[in-house]
Amino acid sequence: MPEPSDPKAGKIPRRPLGRVLLKISGEALQGDMGFGLDPDTLDSVAGQIVEAKSARDVGMGLVIGGGNIFRGAIMAKRGLNQVTGDHMGMLATVINALAMQDALERKGLDTRVQTAVPMTAFAEPFIRRRAIRHLEKGRVVIFAAGTGHPFFSTDTAAVLRAIEIGADAILKATKVDGVYDSDPLQNPGAKPYASITYMEALKLGLRVLDATALSLAMEYRLPATVFNLRTYGNILRVIQGEPVGTLIHAD
Repeated sequence: MPEPSDPKAGKIPRRPLGRVLLKISGEALQGDMGFGLDPDTLDSVAGQIVEAKSARDVGMGLVIGGGNIFRGAIMAKRGLNQVTGDHMGMLATVINALAMQDALERKGLDTRVQTAVPMTAFAEPFIRRRAIRHLEKGRVVIFAAGTGHPFFSTDTAAVLRAIEIGADAILKATKVDGVYDSDPLQNPGAKPYASITYMEALKLGLRVLDATALSLAMEYRLPATVFNLRTYGNILRVIQGEPVGTLIHAD
């Protein structure tokens, strides 16, 4: 197993990226509010995306979680059926997607929201060829409602959509600087990994992506970078191939 190290000292070379799938947790959009959508945080994230698009003209898809609005695990402890809870979570991701669309378009960026569950009054249904065409035209495509099925997380949805659109990598934006040997929010002495393989992450039980998402990304040899969204400009830095965060790779 690799030894944790300075995240800037990775041995696996980074490279500039041409098309990416950016995964943002719903909690990242709540800022310091503890719940819901923080307008300043939403504006900051949108600004980073616009900056990255302007500098690199990168093709970008987005998947946003819904944990800032609804947490099914909490309700499940009170007896909520998991299928019902997962359906409610999908709706939360649509709310976040529409909010991000508005924030991006107020900054002049052309976007489309596509949902895995048809709701044509709000967004397009997910159609792979249409999504790719939007990307080719320079639009940001926001994929909402997860995979459209219960029992699958938005991490898995992000990996699935990344594969479907031919992304070079997944960019997982988090509240910490990368992957650590333990939770850095709980353990101040936690040490970061500069890079790690998917198999190592699975064996160590690291909460990078859930196990289904990790296995799918490993099977399709899709690299992922885990980085801190709160450091302004990190989206662009990762896309440019700078050694930001932790690179997760197939081997």
